[in-house]
Amino acid sequence: MLLLNASFEPLTTLPLRRAILLVLREKAEVVHQDDTGTVLHSATRSYDVPSVIRLRRYISVPYSRRVPLTRVALMRRDRHVCGYCGKKAETIDHVIPRSRGGAHVWENVVAACKPCNHRKADKFLDELGWELHITPKVPKGPHWRLINGDLHGDPQWEPYMAHLAA
Repeated sequence: MLLLNASFEPLTTLPLRRAILLVLREKAEVVHQDDTGTVLHSATRSYDVPSVIRLRRYISVPYSRRVPLTRVALMRRDRHVCGYCGKKAETIDHVIPRSRGGAHVWENVVAACKPCNHRKADKFLDELGWELHITPKVPKGPHWRLINGDLHGDPQWEPYMAHLAA
């Protein structure tokens, strides 16, 4: 489920249970029902499953916070492409190995394929004669709060996501 602020600005994605609870507690309202027509049943009522819900009250979002470094976010930043060879990435790698003083920060981590990650191990790039094909950096922009969801996963979300993808 996509959660919108009262201003219709996308905030995050939610699991179905959390979305239903927000609607039942009247903290949110349904903007779009799920196209599949899925219905949840309780002992006394039936509820259409929402696809997009909107908070009834506006909440202020601090945009200056750093995006948390997670495997999912890193893979999305690097588009699942190995930073060393350009093939499909399955793992993450610290450019400056942690065993040699490298930090676990956006600027030191890239997506990597298994062969490159294994071959690099705990070596520096200049020891192998390798170069990075990307410059690792902190992702910026409000759309990075939607890490849990796919920006183009549900067609009903597109009107709300269009200005974020730019």
